[in-house]
Amino acid sequence: MQHIQADAAATGTGVRARPRAVLPALCATQITSWGIVYYAFPVLLPRLTADTGWSTNAATAAFSLALLVSAVAGIPIGRILDRRGPRAVMTVGSVLGTLALLLIAAAPNLIVFTVGWLLAGVAMAATFYPPAFAALTRWWGPDRVRALTIVTLAGGLASTVFAPLTALLAEHLSWRATYAVLAVILAAITIPAHALALRAPWPAAPPQPPAVDRTPIPRSRPFVLLAAAFTLSSFAMYSVVMGLIPLLTARGATPTQAAWALGLGGAGQTLGRTLYASLSTRTSVTTRTVTLITLGGATTAALAVVPGPVPLLVVLAVLAGVVRGNLTLLQATAVTDRWGTTHYGRLSALLGAPAHITAALAPWACAALAGPLGGYPHLFAALAAISLIAALLAAMTQSGLGLQPLSKADLR
Repeated sequence: MQHIQADAAATGTGVRARPRAVLPALCATQITSWGIVYYAFPVLLPRLTADTGWSTNAATAAFSLALLVSAVAGIPIGRILDRRGPRAVMTVGSVLGTLALLLIAAAPNLIVFTVGWLLAGVAMAATFYPPAFAALTRWWGPDRVRALTIVTLAGGLASTVFAPLTALLAEHLSWRATYAVLAVILAAITIPAHALALRAPWPAAPPQPPAVDRTPIPRSRPFVLLAAAFTLSSFAMYSVVMGLIPLLTARGATPTQAAWALGLGGAGQTLGRTLYASLSTRTSVTTRTVTLITLGGATTAALAVVPGPVPLLVVLAVLAGVVRGNLTLLQATAVTDRWGTTHYGRLSALLGAPAHITAALAPWACAALAGPLGGYPHLFAALAAISLIAALLAAMTQSGLGLQPLSKADLR
């Protein structure tokens, strides 16, 4: 019944036109934006610090600040998306991303390098999954899971394509020249795609469904508990992504092998996302939330305790990617599965902001905590425990779910 209510809230009445160019364009831009702005960094980090003399903690802190800016900027950007649609937001974001990478490539010191990443953080908020999800949720209505799956299937290939490509470029170019080349690729693909493919009229928001109580959604118990669960899970998940390469190299993998493992983990994400639609029809929203977060912790624990050989660790990295792929779709549909789509952009930004903040801290925390904890295996064990706590919080969201209206204060 809850799914029926959510779908009715999502679509209202009538048939909605779906612009044909949107899906292929967003597939291409998500692969490119994530691959270049996000996944290139852990591949280039060892060469960057070796060349500049900056510490790993300092360079990673700049990247973490970018993710923090992305989390904060996502809230006003979500409001703009609800009202005006994705075209201007995502096109401007692509331009900012290109300029940010060029500034990073040319940075003469750590301060300018950090400023470049701060600019990149705004670009992330405007071009990564949240604005794409908002576009697909509004344009595709009840078929949104299919559309979201298609785009995230493509996005899951970002590391598969760009981690090895970045490593290959870095073998022949400096890290600065590599970032400059990647900036050109980012501009050539994403700016025209966002500007030209997202021109369709933005549909009016569907009506808000009836309330089951008067508690504003962002202050309701299920919303707060779910935000806490996603926050802990995201911290663990992104720490694993950032810690995978040093974990594997410490266990005997070459940097190129570790980069390929990261890339194949992206292929695992794509595989995992093909399973989500079937999972969503066979499980309740709480059951699949708890199950997927728990499986994320299990794969992290396996990486913590299995010493090798390298091919087995690569297999575990792929399995971790399978779970990550499902978690991405789980978070993309979390609002619509529980509260409808009327204020999807705003609610998704509020729900995801704490998770994005901890994800922003994950690269820095991963580098900073590995030493005190006794190495990356111990760090991964701690991350597995954090995922277990997240699963317990998710289980507590069962009661009190329902479609509720936003108060005027929530919409300001």
